[in-house]
Amino acid sequence: MHYKEQKIRFVLYWLSVLVFLMGLPSILSYALGYKFNTRTLRFTKTGLIALKSQPAGANIYFEKKLFKDKTPATINELLPGAYHIKVALEDYYPWVMQVAVEAGKVARFEKIILFPIRPNIEKLSNESSLSFWIDDKRDSIYYVSQENNSIYKSELDTQDYRKVSDFPHGVSAPIKWRLSPDGEKLLCFDLHQLLLVPLRPQSTAASGETKVLPLDVMQGTIVDVFWHSDSYHIIVVTDKNIEALEAMRSSKPVTLVSLNKNSTCAFYDVRADILYFLDSQLAGDGKIYDNIYRLDLNSRFDPFRELMKLRTNGQGQKVKKNP
Repeated sequence: MHYKEQKIRFVLYWLSVLVFLMGLPSILSYALGYKFNTRTLRFTKTGLIALKSQPAGANIYFEKKLFKDKTPATINELLPGAYHIKVALEDYYPWVMQVAVEAGKVARFEKIILFPIRPNIEKLSNESSLSFWIDDKRDSIYYVSQENNSIYKSELDTQDYRKVSDFPHGVSAPIKWRLSPDGEKLLCFDLHQLLLVPLRPQSTAASGETKVLPLDVMQGTIVDVFWHSDSYHIIVVTDKNIEALEAMRSSKPVTLVSLNKNSTCAFYDVRADILYFLDSQLAGDGKIYDNIYRLDLNSRFDPFRELMKLRTNGQGQKVKKNP
């Protein structure tokens, strides 16, 4: 009897060793990131998918089956190929993607934003509004009331609006706006009018006139308007000229550049006080080409003192035409 028990133990021992040796390749393969591919009948290097969502705790559906973990989560030991992934959370729109997994690589999707089905929308203005603009430097919002043509201001996180200015009777509110760098003045303009709106009590005209001041602009249709960094000078681009004027009622514009191109476009870098604009140029082959120009209006060179001297003769500067 004792001899039979020893024989059974001997057989079981070597059977265990045999099973271990047979399974060792599989164990090592899994440990090293390999998996047996039934299609190719070979051990293949696996990859993985990393998922992270905002908000977290969303369900993950892998190949249309619910995965055991919620976001953030990692799906490991995936053979190379394409997998259908769905990230879903109640009351949010689901995120769906066909994810390609490569051998030995991680397919990372860690910036998944789940947008709510019912967005958190809050009404800010108290009246019907024509338009609005944001002063992000000072966390303020302005809007123009459609009912009384007045300008209101509030902090971004409150509804405590207060009226800061009115448009004169008979003057419609323009459709474009430019807030001065110091936040104290507003330029309102459309194709044919340019208005200055002081937004601070200390900026109100001492004469007691209306707060909204029409500014004199030379001939042409207004294309765009920019503030100089000093919050005092205004750069106006029309279909005929580029002009500079002071932010005051009696200011007369000075022509900086006479344009050849009617439908120009412009960009103003307020950090460096440089205007970039498009204009036409006659080349040596007799053809007209559009080119980008750079107009330096940096106050370090005190350009406006010299420019204002041009008021006496009304002469402007032409863009140099190189054949």
